[in-house]
Amino acid sequence: MRRSATLAKLTPQERKPVDTCARYLLNNAKYLKYDDYLKAGFPIPTGVIEGACPHLIKDRQDGYHSG
Repeated sequence: MRRSATLAKLTPQERKPVDTCARYLLNNAKYLKYDDYLKAGFPIPTGVIEGACPHLIKDRQDGYHSG
């Protein structure tokens, strides 16, 4: 990720989100064993959006009754 940013010659401002993401992944690598968790049958909500999706879909479906 960082290498790609370097090769793309991103400006420091453009590169900031890349470095933030890479730092997060490196700092949390011991918790990011999604393959193991999926094999164990655990659901993997990977963020606010994925966590909200079931609620959003239910709300939308409940609101779209044909009459």
